[in-house]
Amino acid sequence: MITDLEYNLVQRIAVGDIFRRNARHVPDKEAISEKRGNGFIRLTYKQLNSKMNQFAAALMNLGLAKGDKVALIGPNSVEYVISLFGCTKTGIIAVPLNPILNPEDIGYMLNHSEAKAVIVDDAFHSLFEKVKDDCPNIKTYVSIPATKVAVPSHYIDFYSFIDGQPDKEPEVVIWERDPMWILYTSGTTARAKGVVISHLGVYVTSMANLVEYQIDKDFVGAIVLPMFHSAQQACTTSFFHIGARTVLFRTLFDITEILAAIQREKITFVFVLPMIWRAMLDHPNFRDYDVSSVVRAMYAMTPMDRRTLEQIVECFTPNLYLGTGRTEFYPSTENFKPQWQLKKMGNYWGEPALTVETAIMDDHGNILPQGQVGEIVRRGPAHLKEYWKDPAATDETRKYGWDHSEDIGYFDEDGLLAFIDRKKDMIKTGGENVPSIKVEIVLLADARIQAAAVVGLPHERWVEAITAFIVRQPGTELTEEEVIKLCKDKLGGFEVPKKVVFLNALPMTSTGKIQKNIIKTQHKDLYSQ
Repeated sequence: MITDLEYNLVQRIAVGDIFRRNARHVPDKEAISEKRGNGFIRLTYKQLNSKMNQFAAALMNLGLAKGDKVALIGPNSVEYVISLFGCTKTGIIAVPLNPILNPEDIGYMLNHSEAKAVIVDDAFHSLFEKVKDDCPNIKTYVSIPATKVAVPSHYIDFYSFIDGQPDKEPEVVIWERDPMWILYTSGTTARAKGVVISHLGVYVTSMANLVEYQIDKDFVGAIVLPMFHSAQQACTTSFFHIGARTVLFRTLFDITEILAAIQREKITFVFVLPMIWRAMLDHPNFRDYDVSSVVRAMYAMTPMDRRTLEQIVECFTPNLYLGTGRTEFYPSTENFKPQWQLKKMGNYWGEPALTVETAIMDDHGNILPQGQVGEIVRRGPAHLKEYWKDPAATDETRKYGWDHSEDIGYFDEDGLLAFIDRKKDMIKTGGENVPSIKVEIVLLADARIQAAAVVGLPHERWVEAITAFIVRQPGTELTEEEVIKLCKDKLGGFEVPKKVVFLNALPMTSTGKIQKNIIKTQHKDLYSQ
């Protein structure tokens, strides 16, 4: 009689199987590389799959089983990738955490997720040490020796943990809707939610991305953004799915190394934040680097000004994409494609992805016709399985049978999705609604402005006064009067900021999202002083 495992293996969809297949089909092809110190770590698909299997065996030897949780804390590394995807072979759920969060948030997520083991980059062991005594469920501590610093004796070295373990494929029944990862939201206004992502969601999305971005097996993809974030996970899984080569970066702001690696490794696909594109273009020795290998360019998270768009097209490639998504709906969900990039200006998100249905909904659950403004809603296999331990929030996000994004937008005459603003970031001033992003796009078009955030602050007359917070480009001069005039030339009178505040830097998440909630809190009394 056929066993459950045999039945499952014949038809299952499980992300860990991607690596087994590539180890068989392209065993000697380089899968991943990382520059570390003066040398390189390079693994073929056969070697990568073998180490993932050893990691999986090590976890199971601890007594961990399908459904248990393992947390990951640290920046990108080859060992991090082995751990993240190694868990997918066992049914054990990986919980990648943002390492720059404060200890209180890290401790909350470790306890909330019920993690039983933690994989910690040696550069961040001091962070974990601050919270480990408050996390009684965690019994095993594994250290990734990325920087070779001394770590406390209760950590197991990563390679000691996996060395000697069998590299055979784990025999575990995994179904397509089984939970694979728990990804925590940014939690800017409340406790972060744990978003449970299924094998099916990641598997299907990674294949759809290959079609959307026209990625093939000969591509070389840059892994620059942190792997705890869904956007970089999605891109990386797509590279692995097709059997492409990947180049991993430990930090996303080493601009010289990014440019050097593009030249050295002949990188073809680069996905970074707008600010990193700008920093590469502004690098004093940019013209000395050969970036001609880049055939696909992508950005996300924040708007891109026209000047930067034009320079990417000129200096890198005309095949420039904007990809969108959110933790709750695995990316990409919409894609703004090259043929529209310089033709349609504004904050466009573009066409719904192949496996996503996107619509506009009013507050009563009615789908609105083309051209009308409402909430952006979606449905498809990449939607979250659940919010971990939060059935009420799970039900709320699925109201009316759609995923609710709390983003406002509309479909234009060409069927392209245009984003207006987050519901919470829409500024209500003098009886008018003003999208903060509309003002930001005008500001970012000026070459003297490096970064900008526009928020509404409490005001006795206007209810919320439009206020611009700006970081100047180094070496430039810019006054409040000049910014106001710039806005008056491009915007309606009620959309012009009432004040301009110059800062040395804007508060940001590790993925480059501006933390407007912090700006609002820090400057809430600006107009009452």
